[in-house]
Amino acid sequence: MSKIGRKPIPLTTAKVEIKGSEVFIEGPKAKFSHVVPEQIKVELGDGSIIVSTTDDKLTKETKSLWGLHRALLANKVQGVQTGFEKKIKIVGLGYKAVLSGKKMTFSLGYSHKVNYNLPDGVEVSTDRTGQKLTLKSPDKFLLGNVCSDIKALRKTEPYKGTGIMFEDEVIIRKAGKAKGAA
Repeated sequence: MSKIGRKPIPLTTAKVEIKGSEVFIEGPKAKFSHVVPEQIKVELGDGSIIVSTTDDKLTKETKSLWGLHRALLANKVQGVQTGFEKKIKIVGLGYKAVLSGKKMTFSLGYSHKVNYNLPDGVEVSTDRTGQKLTLKSPDKFLLGNVCSDIKALRKTEPYKGTGIMFEDEVIIRKAGKAKGAA
């Protein structure tokens, strides 16, 4: 039996409606719909969503789908209730980000400034130095993609530790060129 799949998903402020194989989730932050495959059954319990299987014999594929769709539904429920947040820091002399509307301009040590357009559904706030970014979104997948795109603008460098990284990320530093024994 799937260990993730059998855990119920608690509901606090989200409203859930199930129509056939489609689940509609609405809350104070956003609104999502999710289509589950035919092997998976979604029911409403008392203050929670219960995900189960329709197959009598559990196959490896059914177990993996069960856990996957339970996790996807749980992420969407958490997104509409509280949302997700990721923090990014920019390390380097003169490296910074400037936010103007839905457009971010990065100064990352290149000969030019790098522009990045934020998609709808993602909010960004910066500190006054422009080196700490806080990204918020109700969609975990979209937030992860935006963070990945921003980090790819300037990958972290292992010798000096400069670049764009998550706030809690640890960069393994390499030793520089050692003096030869002469």
